[in-house]
Amino acid sequence: MAVVTPAAESSTDAATPSDDERPARLALVRALTGVRFRILGWFVLLLIAAIVGSLLVQRAVLDRRLTTETDELLAKEIEGLRNLAADQPTDVRAVFAGFLDSHVPARGESYLTIVDGRVDKTLGDAARAVLAVPGVPRRFADLTSPSRGWLDTDGGRARYLAVPVRVGGDTAGVFVATRVPEESRRAISDALRVGALVSLSVLLLTAILAWAIAGRVLNPVRLVTETARSISETDLRKRIPVENDDEVGELATTFNAMLDRLEAGIDAQRQFVSDAGHELRTPITVIRGHLEVLGDDPKERAETVDLVTDELDRMARMVNDLLLLAKAERPGFLTPDTVHVGELLHEVSMKASALAPRDWRVEGYAANLSVVADRQRLTQALMNMASNAVAHTDEGDTIAFGAEARSGGLHVWVRDTGAGIPVEDQQRIFERFARGRLTRRDPSGSGLGLAIVKAIAEAHGGRVTVDSRPGEGATFTITLPPSPHEVIDLRTTTTT
Repeated sequence: MAVVTPAAESSTDAATPSDDERPARLALVRALTGVRFRILGWFVLLLIAAIVGSLLVQRAVLDRRLTTETDELLAKEIEGLRNLAADQPTDVRAVFAGFLDSHVPARGESYLTIVDGRVDKTLGDAARAVLAVPGVPRRFADLTSPSRGWLDTDGGRARYLAVPVRVGGDTAGVFVATRVPEESRRAISDALRVGALVSLSVLLLTAILAWAIAGRVLNPVRLVTETARSISETDLRKRIPVENDDEVGELATTFNAMLDRLEAGIDAQRQFVSDAGHELRTPITVIRGHLEVLGDDPKERAETVDLVTDELDRMARMVNDLLLLAKAERPGFLTPDTVHVGELLHEVSMKASALAPRDWRVEGYAANLSVVADRQRLTQALMNMASNAVAHTDEGDTIAFGAEARSGGLHVWVRDTGAGIPVEDQQRIFERFARGRLTRRDPSGSGLGLAIVKAIAEAHGGRVTVDSRPGEGATFTITLPPSPHEVIDLRTTTTT
């Protein structure tokens, strides 16, 4: 059996992070895996690759330039040898001796003369290192044409230029000039080392600045996160400040617009629930009140049943209207087809004439028009406008249906000669459960008729407007755009 000692317990507790350490560790992990760190990481990697690549290119260019300069120096030495050979064309040793006597090799340079396959003379501090390279005399003794290249000596890499000297058409000797450009190589390495240190310093400074700039650029994203985290269902008022017009600013603007739509939707939902509750409370109260005092008299029971049934029917119509408004915001609400506007208006006029005794008319040029729309939804909208017109008119007043193709699309209207609507109420009456101040209260109405008209018009891509003045009647107009709801003037078409 193992016994846990106090020391073991304390070590276990020490290994477990405390509550104060966890947020710090979580923040560190988030910082090392966040977008800011990844952006900085890729930025630093790209800079490192660029620095390394530039240093390699510089090294290659400088080495190539050093090789070219060395070849030019060696070529000048060979040119002097050729001038001497032209003066003494028969004695190769005399040519070599004259050249060695008149030339002093610089530091790192050496001259070798090879006659009869063996090294004849050498001159220069690098000659011994060159001769120490295995196979050097034999490598140059059989040359028949000039040769250049590199030799790896103990003193460093040596650049050589070997030229055969001919006497009477045959090779009598070989002159080899070498140069070990170690000082130039060290200067190049020192310059590249300094460049690397400077580049790394600039990289460090740039990384620090990039970290700060990345934090500033990503600050709107952080604000989006904090704002989204702080938003609750009851408080949607917070917004992200937009400082720039770049992509991040566009993100903040889009997020703010989404919050505006969300807030408007939730406010509309609250208002809808409040209005629906208020409208449904009345019939429920009426039904409960009559049922509570219901007696045993058959006649009274029959009257109460009729009244309760009427209230339930009104509640059913209200619920159906609410469902219709909810459905209007979803795809598939419309079933478009070609609708002959004249036939539609005459049909709706015949149906509406049963609502109340009014002077029902059809006017305008509807007989010549056709439109792509949902016939049933348009009929429903026109009937709702007709019902609204009945509520604002008396027996004998005129209610007219009409349509006309104008600039901007097809205009379909319902006009009445009733009491009219005050200007301050003309926008509010299209809201759910809203009624104008001069509206006659219709007990069978739900207060949703004009809201349904607006929903149907907007589902078609159009709008509904009202033109009215108190005492001068009102004209409700649905405007359908010409595209994609194509307005067809049948007067301009021919049939065969």
